[in-house]
Amino acid sequence: MTRPSLSPSAGGALPVTARLAEQAAGLEHDAIPGEIRQMARQCVLDWFAATLAGAGEELAGMIAAEAAEEGGTPVATLIGHRARAPMQQAALVNGTTSHALDYDDVHLSYIGHPTVTLLPAILALGEGLRASGAEIITAFVAGYETICRIGLLTAPGHYALGFHATATLGSFGAAAACARLLKLDPARTAMALGIAGTEAAGLKSMFGTMCKPLHAGKAAQNGLLAARLAARGFTSRSDVLECAQGFAATHGPDFHPEAALAAPPGGWHLRSNLFKYHAACYLTHAPVECALAIARTPGFAADPLREAVLTIDRGADKVCNIAAPQTGLEAKFSLRRTVTMALAGIDTAALDAYSAATATDPRLVALGERLRIVFVEGWPSSKAELSVTLASGRKLSARHDSGIPANDVMAQGRRLEDKFRSLTTPVIGAAGSKRLLQAVSRIEDCPDIAGLTALATG
Repeated sequence: MTRPSLSPSAGGALPVTARLAEQAAGLEHDAIPGEIRQMARQCVLDWFAATLAGAGEELAGMIAAEAAEEGGTPVATLIGHRARAPMQQAALVNGTTSHALDYDDVHLSYIGHPTVTLLPAILALGEGLRASGAEIITAFVAGYETICRIGLLTAPGHYALGFHATATLGSFGAAAACARLLKLDPARTAMALGIAGTEAAGLKSMFGTMCKPLHAGKAAQNGLLAARLAARGFTSRSDVLECAQGFAATHGPDFHPEAALAAPPGGWHLRSNLFKYHAACYLTHAPVECALAIARTPGFAADPLREAVLTIDRGADKVCNIAAPQTGLEAKFSLRRTVTMALAGIDTAALDAYSAATATDPRLVALGERLRIVFVEGWPSSKAELSVTLASGRKLSARHDSGIPANDVMAQGRRLEDKFRSLTTPVIGAAGSKRLLQAVSRIEDCPDIAGLTALATG
């Protein structure tokens, strides 16, 4: 499998910002292997599912109402609404909405959510440009690879320090994607990255609040603005990532250009995209899978739980360890609640499972009091072990790593289609869901992306 060119200039190796700008600007649709384009289509399908389902959330209504009150030229579609908005407002609303349920995809190279920052920006811009579906896919892949490389550049300190990488690094990815859609040359693409770098912000302390999904919307909006300003000749630093007092120097202790510029496994970071099948923080997924495996053990339901021990990487303590969640949103970021939900037979894939009633359910609270969480150093963030002792003295255990990409992309696609139907049918009906699914599967044949987004207006 080939990878994008990262050739040095005649004068020697380029600085990392310029190298990444060169990669993004030079990517051509025909150079993207078929399996990677298929992965990109799966990301698009999953994004529409999460966004349509999220459009009914309270926070999505607030951000859409703010956009409507602002007014402006209605260029781009607000997914899940019968309304249009200016490009930047559409990127903000659709990005926020698509992350409202925390049911969107993940990549562990930067511990963030790539598609919710990329697709809202390039779809909004694409509608304004009347871009083709093939151009959208090319821009998406360019932005995706950029996010992951900057994640490796600043890992692990940037995220560990308290920055929400979806917000910060997502701004860079959206800028690179929009720059590619605008066909900017490497120099202006580097300027777009510079503008995005000075816009980027987002704090992990906001997890469990409405600000977390807002981070995705702001990243999309930041990247779109950065690329459009760069196209007009707006100036910035062309070495924002590596310069003194630049992004890496001010946003964490780590700077690893060799990791950022290295070829990923299989040649493309997109191949390692991870999809969610539980509507909660991704770091809860391995514990939930452990709990489900134990709950499926014959005789488990009839033998009360005496105690349980969850072992997981220490990084999860600062991400998803709300000990006593009071709302559905807080429950999504609670190891204790998501594990007890799975042990109790509550469907963690169901949107209505995450509510204040579930978060404070006395039965789940009692189960949670019997769960001890052990944080260890040096484990993969996606790995967990769960051991339980039942009233009879019987002991059960399970181990799971949710960070391993699917081997069978076709099988993954079928599972995503099931998720897509379950999330979109209540919003646009079975016939509408089928039409949108078919349109996404043929996105690269679409001459004007507006024809596709029109199918997702709710």
